[in-house]
Amino acid sequence: MSSSEHPTWSWQLPRPIPSDPLPEVPLPLPLRAVLVRRGVLDSSTATTILEPPKPPDPCDHFPDLAKAIVRLQGACQIAESVAICGDYDADGMTSTALLMVTLKCLGAQPIAAIPNRKSEGYGLNRDMVTRLHEQGTRLIVTVDNGVTAQEALQEAENLSMEVILTDHHTLPDSPLNVLCLLHPSVTPQDSPYRCLAGVGLAYLLASSLAEAMDCKEAIGPARDLFCIGTVADMAPLTGANRAFLREGLTNLHRTRCKGLRALQRLAGLEERPLKAEDIGFQLAPRINAVGRLGDPQLVVKLLTVDNEDEAMTLARQCDQLNRQRKDLCNAIEAEAIALVEAEGATPPPFLMLAQNHWHHGVIGIVAARLMERYFRPTALLAGEGDGRLRASVRAPSGFAVNDSLKACAVHLDRFGGHSAAGGFTIRAEKVGALHEALNKLASNWHATVGGGVSISPETLLKLHEINLDLWNSLQQLEPFGIGHPAPLFWARNCLVVDQHRMRGGHLQLILAQGDCQRRAIAWRWISEAQVPERIDVAFRINMNHWQGEERLQMEVVALRAYCPEINLHRKDKTYRCLIDKEGEMVLVNPKGEVLKAILTSNGKLKCTDSRARHPYINNLIEEGLIGLGLRP
Repeated sequence: MSSSEHPTWSWQLPRPIPSDPLPEVPLPLPLRAVLVRRGVLDSSTATTILEPPKPPDPCDHFPDLAKAIVRLQGACQIAESVAICGDYDADGMTSTALLMVTLKCLGAQPIAAIPNRKSEGYGLNRDMVTRLHEQGTRLIVTVDNGVTAQEALQEAENLSMEVILTDHHTLPDSPLNVLCLLHPSVTPQDSPYRCLAGVGLAYLLASSLAEAMDCKEAIGPARDLFCIGTVADMAPLTGANRAFLREGLTNLHRTRCKGLRALQRLAGLEERPLKAEDIGFQLAPRINAVGRLGDPQLVVKLLTVDNEDEAMTLARQCDQLNRQRKDLCNAIEAEAIALVEAEGATPPPFLMLAQNHWHHGVIGIVAARLMERYFRPTALLAGEGDGRLRASVRAPSGFAVNDSLKACAVHLDRFGGHSAAGGFTIRAEKVGALHEALNKLASNWHATVGGGVSISPETLLKLHEINLDLWNSLQQLEPFGIGHPAPLFWARNCLVVDQHRMRGGHLQLILAQGDCQRRAIAWRWISEAQVPERIDVAFRINMNHWQGEERLQMEVVALRAYCPEINLHRKDKTYRCLIDKEGEMVLVNPKGEVLKAILTSNGKLKCTDSRARHPYINNLIEEGLIGLGLRP
């Protein structure tokens, strides 16, 4: 696949649903259709999305929470030193800052202990435990890490140090020898807390402690930091996350955290309530850049500082590191693309590239970009010294990174991750054998998906339906993110009135249906080919804020050339669907037999052919109506 081509999109159009789903839910038909296709089949379930219920008492769901509160309450009462051991990503840094602010306000002496990405690696380590003990610290609270730190936990036990472990990564099979364990998986199966990231656990711990000590003001900006860390870590926006985030976002732009205010000012986000995407695309990258390229203590200081001038100075340092991160990513991406293209037109099934000088902190970002560009699992490796390389892996949906690395464990020194992303360390001489093994796994996966990107729009929209009324209704379904994504719409038979390239490789389109025109933007559009004159387009809706003006725009996810006729495939049979000159839908079976149906003005299906009463045929007709753009 050439770098100037997009992968083939395989369109999976929505399944048929009742003509007027969830009629009692106060949303326009297209949004109600989205909810039904996501499994929301009654109004009470829809209400929990529109108005999330208050989560239950966390002490009823976390067996060790009450014990952790008692221990920390004692620490606060005697001004005890408490080490907050976080991670160097946004989740870990916001968790650390959150507990630092709360514990200090309640009387303890908190210490931020975050490892350096380059010299120490991830999470709590043995040397850190030893240093803290030498400094007189006897209580450690981990945030966003700890479940894999067996050596460090053993060292803490040897030194008679107590550990309150809060983490959301996969628990090991063997029990952890700690004072208290706060982990989503220890909650009941149906608990709304099972979706929490590290910062969510830190927030519950801090808020429960402040309530127990009757000092709710100690929480300060905790809810604001929860919002940042949860969205930045791409935690599912369901359950307690949704309830806390929905409430927190309404006041985030008025946060009392001077560091967050400074970051918002630099990002131009001061004047309006923030959305999850503002965090994901504007604030989180400025925070994550520090953990990737600099000292995580900079972020902790930024999020705990009480002086506005100092906060702005620190925020500018974060902003500068983020600019460096962008430049570094662009440079590595350009070099990586050149390496791929030098090998020929078609990359291997598993794309693996290595350069000693690449920066460990950003290769994951670039791996994700290449994965999207070439639609294949991708690993980027950077030199670690001593004949070893460290890798970040990203993969399309359906290719399980963690399972693939586990299958190749014989070649690896260390590895970890989940289905979509992971990492490993490997000796240089084993890279070839690993690549061969991963290519076999990826080749088998490619054979099952056919090398195409599956696109599944959730409901049809006419261009004239993209208006402020729809936008305001869409806001009722916010916040969007993992587990509750923004709806993916599609529009059929759009005339491309204008198309032109923008700086940064983006493509802008002006689309029309009849007299209605809408602006569409395709970010990082790879293909250099002209867009066809008439297209079907899959898109999301967003509000573009530019120079004080707001306007709705379509964000293109995929497009294809419009075809008046569609095909419906059933095993070895193909049925043709089209609209004839009289406006009737025509369904033609493989034998050439014709069946006609018409959709009345009130959305009812009218067909005098008795064959249409058969469930199989009726379902074909309904799918044909959807595919031809006659039903949402």
